[in-house]
Amino acid sequence: MDRLGQNCANSNPLTPLGFIERTATIYGDRPAVVYNNTVYTWSETYRRCIRLASAISFHLRMSSGDVVSVLAPNTPAMYEMHFAVPMSGAILNTINIRLDARTVSVLLRHSDARLLFVDPQSLPLARSALALLPSDHRSPLLIPIDDPYEDPTAAAAAATDGLTYEKLVELGDPDFRWIRPKSEWDPMILNYTSGTTSAPKGVVHCHRGAFLVTVDSLVDWFVPQHPVYLWTLPMFHSNGWSFPWGIAAVAGTNVCLRRFDGPTIFAAIADNRVTHLCGAPVVLNMLANSPPSERRPLPGPVQILTAGAPPPAAVLARAESLGFCVSHGYGLTETGGIAVSCAWKANNWNRLPAAERARLKARQGVRTPTMAAVDVVDGATGKSVPYDGVTMGEVVLSGGFIMLGYLKDEEATGRAIRDGWFYTGDVGVMHPDGYLEIKDRSKDVIISGGENISSVEVESVMYGHPALIEAAVVARPDEYWGETPCAFVGLKQGMTGPPPTEAEVIAWCRDSMPHYMVPKTVIFLPELPKTSTGKIQKYVLRNMAKKLGPRVASAGAGVSPASKL
Repeated sequence: MDRLGQNCANSNPLTPLGFIERTATIYGDRPAVVYNNTVYTWSETYRRCIRLASAISFHLRMSSGDVVSVLAPNTPAMYEMHFAVPMSGAILNTINIRLDARTVSVLLRHSDARLLFVDPQSLPLARSALALLPSDHRSPLLIPIDDPYEDPTAAAAAATDGLTYEKLVELGDPDFRWIRPKSEWDPMILNYTSGTTSAPKGVVHCHRGAFLVTVDSLVDWFVPQHPVYLWTLPMFHSNGWSFPWGIAAVAGTNVCLRRFDGPTIFAAIADNRVTHLCGAPVVLNMLANSPPSERRPLPGPVQILTAGAPPPAAVLARAESLGFCVSHGYGLTETGGIAVSCAWKANNWNRLPAAERARLKARQGVRTPTMAAVDVVDGATGKSVPYDGVTMGEVVLSGGFIMLGYLKDEEATGRAIRDGWFYTGDVGVMHPDGYLEIKDRSKDVIISGGENISSVEVESVMYGHPALIEAAVVARPDEYWGETPCAFVGLKQGMTGPPPTEAEVIAWCRDSMPHYMVPKTVIFLPELPKTSTGKIQKYVLRNMAKKLGPRVASAGAGVSPASKL
């Protein structure tokens, strides 16, 4: 009996790629992708994915396990590549389009990417990144993505030997039998937690993990058949929390938006009768703060899944008063999607006052169905902390869709995964009812508009400013982004000329790091507070930043600080 089970598993490994094949067979005539005035059915989308996979495999001669990188926003091509690239046997690597050229170059070098698909708007970024690669490093072949709604000539002008995305789709074999993984543990996805250091962490996920997190997310969020899903969450953020494959599994409709603001989202919801969308709390803020004159009536209840930071109670209340039904979850790049969600006890909690409901919903929650366990452990003993809502420890996870490990970094993998548990680095508490609440981040990560910002990395760049002798960065509350970097700096003595102003330091930072990482507040101090051993006391600075009050920022287009700044 055991051998029979093994034979079945080996011949039919779990992979989310089969979802689109099934849906194209059953619901081939239903709309799959909507982008401006373009609509593809599921049979058309599947056929395009098959042809692209064929062209990548045979025309471009990619071998199994080769890395294919993508620089693109939420367009049909980006959606299709979530299937087509792994269907060719290659590993998909989606890159944040908001990074700077130096960071993109580091990622391309570390991943050994063989191909780089690039959206027209990201071509200057891609060219700059490729120019920064060492002369002895093999550069990936750049394939421009055609987009008739942008500059229609950009792709052809940038093409090598006339090869563009659409040309590859044309060249592909429509009868190609896509390459199924030999094992469900084969790598399928490569994502990066951070690209701002010389040694970024590349998170590798397998077919099995991607399958499990996809099914898990659909079950946990109660996604029905044929939802209409609006893409406000970037697909380059942990593969859109697995929903490219999930929407295929339930034969939904993907409404793609290249760029947006509050009114654009309202219009897209109304025009397409959207039922579901995901996004960081900044998206909730964007919707809640849209002027009434720029809103469109909702066609019905719209489900929003938010993660990345606890949604502020006031924003939750405003969003839900407009007809949005907000769910809250928690995950990391290493989990590939939501691993903990604030499962809602409607019979009990709906009777509570709005402020209390918001407080409960802001907690991260309990494990999702296929995440085996979540706990908070004492750093010294490794034992579970009391479930008292007060005692803090490190959040640990165990389950079927934890990453395989960090690419080319066995040491970091060994530190992160120990005895079957993934140590997140986040600090939290467990409440008496078993719900997790994140209290702090052990590595001083600032979550701004859904983007994770390491304060240490920002500081390391700021130390290069010719007038600064020291710098420490903490989170400051922000009415729009949730949190933004706040820098406390000390000036060098004996400088010639006037000292730099806050605006000048911020401008220097904008030229030296990705824009979403740039401090939005700079405070000059005679000396930063330190311990007796000379260590900067960040908790003192955090309190100072909180006393400044929330930074007021006007709403703008996009879903993260980088789209505004």
